[in-house]
Amino acid sequence: MMDARFTELLVPFLKFAGGREITEDANLRELGLDSMQSIELLFAIEDAYGIALPDDELNDESFATAGSLWRVVSAQIPEAVA
Repeated sequence: MMDARFTELLVPFLKFAGGREITEDANLRELGLDSMQSIELLFAIEDAYGIALPDDELNDESFATAGSLWRVVSAQIPEAVA
């Protein structure tokens, strides 16, 4: 399950979300996330969680849905923090 901080980080990057709840199956591209914003979002996630996301995990599949991106992020979060 995605944590609230993660969904709060996503919202400013999803210009078409229109205040809707961000669920795990939310399509990030359809909600307005473009390639430039993806990079900004990565920096925001890494800063917020104090992690570094591995380059080989960052691809179109990772950014397909909120849930797929959360799986990549949560795999890097130390258990004590998550």
